[in-house]
Amino acid sequence: MELGLYTFADVDPNAADKGREGERRLKNLLEEIELADQVGLDVFGLGEHHRADYAASAPAVVLAAAAARTKNIRLTSAVTVLSSDDPVRVFQQYSTVDLISGGRAEIMAGRGSFIESFPLFGYALDDYDQLFEEKLDLLLALNESEKVSWTGVMRPPLAGLGVYPRPAHGRLPIWIAVGGTPQSVARAGAYGLPLALAIIGGTPSRYAPLFDLYREAARRAGQDEAKLKTSINVHGFIADSTQAAADAFYGPQAEVMNRIGRERGWGPTSRAQFDQSIGPTGHLFLGDPETVAKKIVDHQRIFRNDRFLLQMAIGLMPHDQILRGIELYGTKVAPLVRDMLAAEQKDAVAASA
Repeated sequence: MELGLYTFADVDPNAADKGREGERRLKNLLEEIELADQVGLDVFGLGEHHRADYAASAPAVVLAAAAARTKNIRLTSAVTVLSSDDPVRVFQQYSTVDLISGGRAEIMAGRGSFIESFPLFGYALDDYDQLFEEKLDLLLALNESEKVSWTGVMRPPLAGLGVYPRPAHGRLPIWIAVGGTPQSVARAGAYGLPLALAIIGGTPSRYAPLFDLYREAARRAGQDEAKLKTSINVHGFIADSTQAAADAFYGPQAEVMNRIGRERGWGPTSRAQFDQSIGPTGHLFLGDPETVAKKIVDHQRIFRNDRFLLQMAIGLMPHDQILRGIELYGTKVAPLVRDMLAAEQKDAVAASA
């Protein structure tokens, strides 16, 4: 199982000097990605947002900078809001990141959890679903062929035009990211594309049937199930002790969730709810390395996921604490997870012999 991180590059939305605040966060973010690579993590994802509280409106630019400073870690959007972008430009940007990185770029495409990009780029929310369907279709066509002829309704056609540069290894890995909508899950399965499921509330195990739906949709569409991949993307934090992790993470995470909650009509969170969420069946993967590693493995048994991505840099988490969390993730959690999974696989082989 691949282990990694993702973030939206949170900044202080009330900063008086937004330029300096963005500069600070992006500088720190590149240090975080570089450290994640150095400690042996597999993936780093950066989400696209167009709001005052996030600095990553152009993830491909940041990932290109990270590509020049890293050697092994895979670099992905998390997510690309494909509905309000142009698939040709998305493909060109991530192909460029791929070439700079020596073949380590990916695209995680989704419809997005915020709507700011639609009026910003002149799209109607009434076209939300059709925009994504058509643009995904075009993106996949661009990934398959150097020259593409394509016709849709929401975008001008392409008539045998070449799109360059091409990725280092011919194609880019393209994942579909979902927040729990069954139709989106089934679409990913029908296309035979890897699926990333965001779990930011409730009991994670209740989402497991969505992966069953994904695999069934792939089977019905005649996709090769051996090629299917899944990821769970969650919130959490790692520190030297579980108490330290909880005390560090609660304030910034609660501030973000309450801010978004006010926009969406959610009730405010509380420390009691937070403490319940960090338990064995809760949605927050938080604690000392042993606690987090065990929870990752426990949920891998439930989901059979191929990738696990953790969002630690939420809100105004101090940079030094994020760096320590990344260090512990790579040097303590990842080896524990890999050892436990290897032991389980060995036991399974022995039992079937």
